[in-house]
Amino acid sequence: MATPTDASRETSTDASPRQGWWSRLTRSRTEDEAAELQEQMRVDADPRVRPIDCCTPGEPVVVRGIVRSVTLRPASTAPAVEIELDDGTGSISVVWLGRRRIPGVDAGRSMVVCGRMTCNTEHPTIYNPRYELKPSTA
Repeated sequence: MATPTDASRETSTDASPRQGWWSRLTRSRTEDEAAELQEQMRVDADPRVRPIDCCTPGEPVVVRGIVRSVTLRPASTAPAVEIELDDGTGSISVVWLGRRRIPGVDAGRSMVVCGRMTCNTEHPTIYNPRYELKPSTA
């Protein structure tokens, strides 16, 4: 004879796969990419790396993510390379001053960045960080 507790367990486990299926069906492409990035970060499990949304301005941080965009300043201004790094929990701007190009740093590339996070105009930024390029995930 099934107890009420057993019946509630059966319905909760039955609802879970359906709910997972429905959420996968109704998620946007951005949400799918964020979920994939977060899963990749869990699989790689580097103890130094923290999610971008958990980092505090003013502290040294180590983050890993995918380069979403690369911006080069015009030749008439001071040289700088700026990227947007996304790990699925958030994004952060990374700026190298005094450089026109960094070989290997292209959109879609996975990388680890180490530096002090600042918060200018409410967007997290790391200036002149150490970095490590990771194999592409394509």
